[in-house]
Amino acid sequence: MPMKPFAMASQPLPTPSGQPEERTVMHRIPFPPMKYPLIAILRGLKPEETQGVVGALIEAGFTAIEIPLNSPDPFRSIEIAVKMAPAGCLIGAGTVLTIEQVEQLDGVGGKLMVSPNVETDVIALAAARGMVTMPGVLTPTEALAAAHAGATGLKFFPASVLGPAGIAAIRTVLPPDLEIAAVGGVSDTNFGDYAKIGIKSFGLGSSLYKAGMSAAEVAERARVTIKAYDAVYGARA
Repeated sequence: MPMKPFAMASQPLPTPSGQPEERTVMHRIPFPPMKYPLIAILRGLKPEETQGVVGALIEAGFTAIEIPLNSPDPFRSIEIAVKMAPAGCLIGAGTVLTIEQVEQLDGVGGKLMVSPNVETDVIALAAARGMVTMPGVLTPTEALAAAHAGATGLKFFPASVLGPAGIAAIRTVLPPDLEIAAVGGVSDTNFGDYAKIGIKSFGLGSSLYKAGMSAAEVAERARVTIKAYDAVYGARA
């Protein structure tokens, strides 16, 4: 869902060269409207598998694709996915840890930056490059730091540790316009638990894709996931 602008203090942004980039992040990059706010996490995907797997996911209804950087040749896979995906798809990287990786992601056209932690320089530079940013958080301190840095939204990870009750408790102290996603231990079997606390966005990893899976296997899992999501949240128009 679109989010309200979030004002930030003006500050130069870091670059890999060490020279400040004279750009100021004044607004939170909004999370784009999606029929299904589900991010497919394709850890272990190889470049030669990208077209088939990503194509199967898009055909099933997924429009957000995350290829973690601890996958084989991840930037090549991201580049392939960016070029093949139709307009409106959000393609990018997970496990982004450094500003150098943000630069590389920008270079291949990625527009989604997901990280397992809160590194404010990484968030700020990604936002300056027009990327949707979803840092991983587990505590109120991390969540508020990410919000202050201008993150598009927060990836509560691992959601299986916090549970819906834990996320709901932390959410009470957060800006209400933040996109909130549950990631880690979430699958088509427990959407309903998170729906009870108003969570609609999810990052889906091993329940959807495991390294070496065929495009046909991923397509079937994607269909099951979309059917389960519709059963909980209502069929999407």
